[in-house]
Amino acid sequence: MIKHAKPFACLLAALLLAGCTGSAAPTPTTARYRVALIAKSTSTEFWGAVFAGAEAAATEYNMDLTITGPESEEDYAAQNDLIEKAVEDGAQAIIFSASDYQQNAAAIDAAADKGVRIVVVDSAVDSTKVAAYIGADNYGAGQMAAKSALENVEGPLHVGLVSYNVNSPNAQEREKGVVDTLADSGRAEVAATVYSVATPESARAETLTMLARHPEINVLISFNEAVSVGAAQAVSDLGRAEDLWMVAFDSNIKTVDALHTGAVDAMVVQNTYGMGYFSVESAYKLLAGQGNDVARETQTTTRIIDRSNIFALDGQKAVFPFE
Repeated sequence: MIKHAKPFACLLAALLLAGCTGSAAPTPTTARYRVALIAKSTSTEFWGAVFAGAEAAATEYNMDLTITGPESEEDYAAQNDLIEKAVEDGAQAIIFSASDYQQNAAAIDAAADKGVRIVVVDSAVDSTKVAAYIGADNYGAGQMAAKSALENVEGPLHVGLVSYNVNSPNAQEREKGVVDTLADSGRAEVAATVYSVATPESARAETLTMLARHPEINVLISFNEAVSVGAAQAVSDLGRAEDLWMVAFDSNIKTVDALHTGAVDAMVVQNTYGMGYFSVESAYKLLAGQGNDVARETQTTTRIIDRSNIFALDGQKAVFPFE
């Protein structure tokens, strides 16, 4: 287990919420509500930006926030242990991102049954006791990725998909958005799909194998930060930057570099800072008796970043959300 302790700077909070909408915060009370954020990972740039937004909101609302997560994004058992520990430590609300839609459900239900308010951020869990969900429209994000390829690649598209945890609702929804959009086009087919462990090393190996078996692939779409880094490395290793259109999910310094070299052609970038901020804000309102002001679902913005807009101010804010 990794415990995140060092706070991120939040001096640019107002600027970094660009792309989201929200009302002005109510005046915090003197009570320090105890909130536990349990992420799928604590080591990626995606989650670093979520934590920055969460910590900014916790400071604004005078809340006691702890952030934890497992070593591996697939380790739902470690997450279940962290849920139990958060309850034992007196958390009044848990902000949770599920490694496994079904396997995390019982632990979340048990926490809710003890009076803990549940806010889900980014990745859903199979529980009816979740008070609010904060995250992207993942099906729509998948559609965006497919449209990027359809608009930029002429002729038939032979698509390779690099996904991750098959039990992750995010991955499932993104894949469905891609597949449906490609099918509707009438000129695209999915040649192969691989499901990688969410590490760059595994995704690189899986992508190299897929491209060797299916040399006809001329479009590659990967579905989260870690697998995107690995898939982009595979494209570079094979020298296929010129003849293959790659769409990556999430912003990472390595995929940004790959965008400049041509190994990556477009990135689907989420408002990670906003996810963190609004999840903590929702937890505050639930605990402060302002539940009527909390939406059941809040969709944060998603956009395509490519070489045409990465140097624009909005593009820079999307790619580097807390710099």
